[in-house]
Amino acid sequence: MVFDDRSPIYLQIAEQIKNDIVSGALAEGEQVMSTNQYAAFYRINPATAAKGFAQLVDDGILYKKRGIGMFVAANARDLLRTGRRDSFFAEVVDPMVREAKAIGIPLTDIVQHLGGAAR
Repeated sequence: MVFDDRSPIYLQIAEQIKNDIVSGALAEGEQVMSTNQYAAFYRINPATAAKGFAQLVDDGILYKKRGIGMFVAANARDLLRTGRRDSFFAEVVDPMVREAKAIGIPLTDIVQHLGGAAR
């Protein structure tokens, strides 16, 4: 993982872990690297890693077992997929439909086009 300037590093850490959960690279119930391991591996401040992990705990994506470490929550993948689905419709589909209506493209044409693109 290479960090960039587009957002704070702790948010990029959280996003990478979320991506790993959605893709299946991290399974529900699986232990994730500790904040210290994460910080050492990526050569970042442990407090930065901890902030990213804390956000995931607050969001219900990870949970902490005292003295053992952090683990992927049982419903994390479904929670993330639902959130991304909602964002996809709000950020991609809804604006596309508004633009199509504004320029006179029937919804049936959009559906037909998408059906062809899926092949």
